Amino acid sequence: MRKILLFLCLLPVCLGSNAQGRLPKITLKDIEGRTIQTDTLSNNGKPFMIAFFATWCKPCNRELKTIDELYDEWRQETGVRIIAVAVDEGQNINKVKPLVDQNGWRYDVLLDPNSELRQALNIQMIPYTILFDGQGNIVYKHNGYTDGAEIELYEKIKAVGSR
Repeated sequence: MRKILLFLCLLPVCLGSNAQGRLPKITLKDIEGRTIQTDTLSNNGKPFMIAFFATWCKPCNRELKTIDELYDEWRQETGVRIIAVAVDEGQNINKVKPLVDQNGWRYDVLLDPNSELRQALNIQMIPYTILFDGQGNIVYKHNGYTDGAEIELYEKIKAVGSR
């Protein structure tokens, strides 16, 4: 009886650990105020990437500016979709749209002011990048940004896109 009870107690933990390879269901808004369910994010069977950032984070902004310069080429070659998620809180959340507009970023930008998605994915520091395959499975994670890191990221995107 104890073994059965132990099994039943551990079953949800085991099943839940499988779900960590995909996006959890969290409700966010984009910078236009539209509601988005994170578990529905996709890219029509092609890879997509989520980059977590904040307006005050210099490495985050360097990463997103660099990737924006390469985005057309990346999309043309791999079909990748890039989604930026701002984790700014309080008054800083009002700085996200002006930053995006000022830089002309063409990414989809979501707002995570309560860090619900960041916490659900156990992200401790930003910038943080997650790459998903066309089925929505997490295939690559990277913390931080240094100049040139986008080259490794693009190699990962190409590898995932060719599967």
